[in-house]
Amino acid sequence: MTETDDNKTSIDWLARKFDDLWAGEKPRFFRAPGRVNLIGEHTDYNDGFVLPIALNYHTVVAASRRDDEKIEVYSVNYDELQKFDFNDAPRRETREWINYVEGIGRVLRDEGYQIGGANLLINSDVPVGAGLSSSAAIEIAVGLALTSVNDIDIEKLRLALAGQRAEHEYVGTKSGIMDQFVVALGRAEHALLIDCRALRAEEILLKLDDTELIVCNSGVKHALASSAYNTRRAECEKGVELLCEHLPEIKALRDVELADFERFASFLPDVIRRRCRHVITENARTLEAAQAFKRGDIELAGKLMSQSHVSLRDDYEVSCDELDTLVALAESFDGVRGARMTGGGFGGCTINIVRREHSDKFVKFIAEEYERQTERRAEIFRVKACDGAAEIKNSGEIA
Repeated sequence: MTETDDNKTSIDWLARKFDDLWAGEKPRFFRAPGRVNLIGEHTDYNDGFVLPIALNYHTVVAASRRDDEKIEVYSVNYDELQKFDFNDAPRRETREWINYVEGIGRVLRDEGYQIGGANLLINSDVPVGAGLSSSAAIEIAVGLALTSVNDIDIEKLRLALAGQRAEHEYVGTKSGIMDQFVVALGRAEHALLIDCRALRAEEILLKLDDTELIVCNSGVKHALASSAYNTRRAECEKGVELLCEHLPEIKALRDVELADFERFASFLPDVIRRRCRHVITENARTLEAAQAFKRGDIELAGKLMSQSHVSLRDDYEVSCDELDTLVALAESFDGVRGARMTGGGFGGCTINIVRREHSDKFVKFIAEEYERQTERRAEIFRVKACDGAAEIKNSGEIA
């Protein structure tokens, strides 16, 4: 970042910008992190298990209450001011940034919370389109801001569920609960092993020892991603429907044991069979990886992450050439303990476990080799697990 970019992440800079837009208003400040999933991909909407962390990259919202039903919101990232009125008809199912803001506000009102008008200023250093949940970060940060300035105390889980509903109804992505859950409820130095059916999480202390987590952004996001996400969800639901003929007690793929799946897999069409196999084996890998991280068995955790990538690439078919290149480069590098694509797929990022003593060389190696092989530049982030959404109390805090 340039010095100017760094200044724009400070609360003091945001306060001055807020005053330029709405003179005399004294905002409160709220933040919500992005997230990266260590393992457990495309399992959340199958009632399964996921193991994400909240990232040390955030969306920050400065907010003040208004006396009407209007929302005025300025995005620093897009240098754009947008407005809407809760009394007007809503906009739905477009992926403009304003839809995330309007969606969470309208969902909260629909659920009985007395949300009035507000002035909002939004700034984020969560990469957009990278699979690091920039969308959930804005939903949760705005949701926390709107409830707080309207003197509403909301449970973080209720806020997460409202964010998921906003994504479904106002953006048109039938996402699972993982992103909003960890963005709202993450904990520093821990991953969350989330049971997406029970909506419960176990905090897993990450015993990384001499390793660190490094995210590599491929710099691509294929247009196929949004429609394919909903297609994969429908394919999984079809798999449950077909397997129910032999396993009538199941409600989701999360209920299918691997041995039972192997008994009845031949009754499924090839594509449906492979989609189901990924989800069923990925749930098992996620539970095993959580225990491996907990006891500091980084070798096993990394092995499971690598197996996850193969499954996502071959059975679920949500990887792409750029992600496969990043993973192959990582696995060729001495000191890497595990590498996989993370997020919805068709572009976005990989997550890598790298021995700390090799990390500087790893960053240089990936940057040079990825550009040489793809003619694209990778953004590379050293990441750590941080706390979930909260109000910022210290005016000097850097988001």
